[in-house]
Amino acid sequence: MKLTLKNILGAALLLLTATACTNSGSKKGGTIVRSTSPNVGVMACDASFQNIMQQEIDIFEYTTPGYSILPFYIDEAACVDSLMNGRANVAVISRPLNSTETKALKTKGRAPHTTRIAVDAVALIVNKDNPMNEITMSELKDILDGKFKTWRDIQPSPLGEIRVVFDHQSSSTVRFMKDSLLDGRDLGADVYAQGSNPAVFETVKNNKNALGVIGVSWIATNMSGADMTAEERAKNLDNEDITDMGFSSDIKVLRVRRDDSLDSYQPYQAYILDGKYPLHRSMYMVNTGLQGTAAKSFYVFVTGWRGQKVILTTGVLPSTVTPRVVELN
Repeated sequence: MKLTLKNILGAALLLLTATACTNSGSKKGGTIVRSTSPNVGVMACDASFQNIMQQEIDIFEYTTPGYSILPFYIDEAACVDSLMNGRANVAVISRPLNSTETKALKTKGRAPHTTRIAVDAVALIVNKDNPMNEITMSELKDILDGKFKTWRDIQPSPLGEIRVVFDHQSSSTVRFMKDSLLDGRDLGADVYAQGSNPAVFETVKNNKNALGVIGVSWIATNMSGADMTAEERAKNLDNEDITDMGFSSDIKVLRVRRDDSLDSYQPYQAYILDGKYPLHRSMYMVNTGLQGTAAKSFYVFVTGWRGQKVILTTGVLPSTVTPRVVELN
């Protein structure tokens, strides 16, 4: 192959992308590479959203020749830090920037534009041999608080101590559970960080006593774009019926019941949409890229119709594209 400047730059970009993917899921993540090219956007993304945003990148790059997005999948705090120090010009996190962060970016001449792009569900998964099928919010709180230590504390069970597993200590999933159930208090002693979402899944799959806390996109069987080429994924977006989602058969997804309700629900899109499934959180995309840059174009893509349709295929609820709900009798 003839070496040209285009080939050399392409190889360098692939090398940087490989480095970013290698760092994804690690506790501290890798050092984010600052890009000076307007054609390359650098995205710092909460690692729990990797399944979703990687599909967005693949289809964006296929449909927008000349622009590339370099992703780093790290913990939420590191995402915000990367945005603040200018190493990243796009961030995907589970909260909007606060007033102090927004003011600091504006002072630097990098006014942020923030949009809620989706509503994600936090799923509770257990081993297939676990006899439990549902859990109440108060029972979950007592587990995370350390009050309930064995499965027998909840119901008659042949299993032993409950081993709660998250992705990592600084993840947005941990923060969500602490804020939602523990009023910001630290989690109990029997809670373990596995280092990544795939590791949480594998731990639950192979450990009868495990209770996994994980983003719903990591267990969705409808991740229809995952095994397709970018061209196939882009064409598949024109298919109207893309919301038929199930969960992996390798684990069991618990139904969750509010304490004041008789009914429990799994994290399907319809139950996220109407609020019946209680463990849900927003996904936000923050952009500081200027008009005509890859970062800005990617932001417009994700918040637009096609990008929202991509989110629809992952089991997460997009902000502007409503899933088609089919009731079967």
